[in-house]
Amino acid sequence: MLKKLPWFRILAIAQIALVARRHLALLTPDERTTLARLVRDSKGRPMRNLSADQRAELLRLVRKLEPGAFGRAAFGAVRNPAKRP
Repeated sequence: MLKKLPWFRILAIAQIALVARRHLALLTPDERTTLARLVRDSKGRPMRNLSADQRAELLRLVRKLEPGAFGRAAFGAVRNPAKRP
C-alpha cells in the first residue's frame, strides 16, 4: 500500500522551485555560469576563498536575483501552497 503523501508539502516545494526558476531567469546564461562558478569556488567561505573583485561580482549577481522578492514569494508558497505565486 502506498504511503500517504504530504501533498501540501509537495505543492509548496513545487511552487518554490517555480519561483526560483523565475528569479534565475533574471540572469543571462553567462551570469548564471559565473554565479555557479563563484559559489563553487567560495566553498561556502567567500571571505576566505574569493578575492574582493570576485565577492563584488557575487554580490552584484545575487542582488540581480531580487532576494527580497524571492523570499516573499517563497514564503507565500509555503503559507498557501494551493495558491499560485
